[in-house]
Amino acid sequence: MMIPLARHLRRFRRRDEGTATIEFAILFPAFVMILLSSVEQGMITMQHSMLERGLDVAVRNVRLGTGDAPQHDEIKAQICEYAGVLKNCDTTLRLEMVQVDLRNQVAFDRSADCVDTSEAVQPVRNFVNGRENDLMLLRACVKIDPIFPTTGLGKQLAKDGAGQVALVAMSAFVQEPE
Repeated sequence: MMIPLARHLRRFRRRDEGTATIEFAILFPAFVMILLSSVEQGMITMQHSMLERGLDVAVRNVRLGTGDAPQHDEIKAQICEYAGVLKNCDTTLRLEMVQVDLRNQVAFDRSADCVDTSEAVQPVRNFVNGRENDLMLLRACVKIDPIFPTTGLGKQLAKDGAGQVALVAMSAFVQEPE
């Protein structure tokens, strides 16, 4: 009984069919992870580029509209209109505008003011229209949902309580005289 079993095991050990299956089983998850992370990175890059574009066009409109003092909701609507691909932009976009004094350098708060849909609604942190020739910084933060939140890059991103990722863009302009 032991001799036929030993002979059978020896023959089984010498055969090389199925070795490609082992390599496939080891390498396939790594390739899928790279593919999913690439798609995630591409979507994040596209959405961030569109946020930057929307912010730049809106700030350009503010600069060209001399004498106007655009309000928060107007600028927010313009950014959402020009950004295009951002889902729920009107509810997840948050703007912050502050005046910067070039002669008295004060540190600008590095943490972006973003919406967290898992928490209660918070008022706008700071949105002040400047006077003539004031340097203004406008920062926009929008929250997006990762495509693959449990794998690859989507798992590594810093998320809030609702599982959303923050995209932040900033632009500066000088308030034109009337």
